[in-house]
Order: sequence, then C-alpha cells, then structure tokens
Amino acid sequence: MPLSSFPSYEQALQFLYTCGCSEKIIKHVQAVSKYGVEVAESCSDANVELVRIGGLLHDIGRCRTHQINHGIAGAQILRRNNIDERIARIAERHVGAGITADEAAGLGLPSGTYVPQTIEEKIVAAVDNLIEGSKRVSIDKALAAFQREVEDRVIVGRIRALHEEVFSRCFHSSTYYSSKRRE
Repeated sequence: MPLSSFPSYEQALQFLYTCGCSEKIIKHVQAVSKYGVEVAESCSDANVELVRIGGLLHDIGRCRTHQINHGIAGAQILRRNNIDERIARIAERHVGAGITADEAAGLGLPSGTYVPQTIEEKIVAAVDNLIEGSKRVSIDKALAAFQREVEDRVIVGRIRALHEEVFSRCFHSSTYYSSKRRE
C-alpha cells in the first residue's frame, strides 16, 4: 500500500516496520512522538499532527545507519517515498540541536545546514534529546550524556539553548505544564 504524502500514525508505524526499523527504535520514536505531542499541544503555533508524525518518523534513517548521518538518510528515505517535505526536514534536522554547515563539512556530510528552523522541527529535536531508549530523562541527564559523547561545549550549549527555547515558548504560563509538574 503506497503511503500518502502525510501518512496517518498507523501508516507511518507500518512504514517503520516495512523499512526494517528494530523494535527498540520503534519504541523510541513512539515515545518521542507522544512527548512531542504533549509539548506541541501546549504551543499555540505548533502543528500537533506534524509533530506526531514527524516524531514517529524522525529516526527512520536508523534502518540504514546508526551514525550521525541517520537524519540525512531518513530524509532521503522519506523524500524517495514522497512523504511531506516538512516531515523529511524534521528527520534531517533532529540530531542533537542540529548540525551547522561547518560541522556538516567537518563530519563529511553533504553540504548544508541541518539545524531545526520551525517550531515543529525544534520540538522533535528537543524532545528526542530527552528520550533515552523509550524513557524520559531530565535535561541535566541528557546534557551529561551529550557532554561525555561529544565533549564539545558549543554543541552541548546549543542543545541546552534549544531545550530552553522550546520549553519556555511552549509552556510559558501554561496551566498544562503546571498541572503536569504536580503529577
């Protein structure tokens, strides 16, 4: 069954299986999608359904590689299958807090800037950083893990800045956030 340009949750989930994503990756992307929806629902200007499907498909490139280029590989898979360009950009720009053109060149990636631009791209990238496997972790725990992995203060600082931007923008004076914190 061919996918629509903007697949339903069930179609996107089936596509992950068809592409060969592991159960571990599928549990991770489901957790990212769920958390992303919670964040997007608190944002007056976020497209919740785009975050839901973008969160679900953001790691589809991991069916091909687990390297830093998995976001680019995922975007290629999505584009080859005529999936909405906004979803492809979420996959392409979700790694960490994005990859600048200089970083891309240094990593041997195709030339370009892979930094999230839209609120939906930023939500998926920020939330992805807070999901370890399929469990939510604090920003402090996530930053400590990134610090050990990349040992680059600029990248870690950019991840913190993305987190602060998304969560302050989406949960600023939000009764939703206040009620969630009490649970």
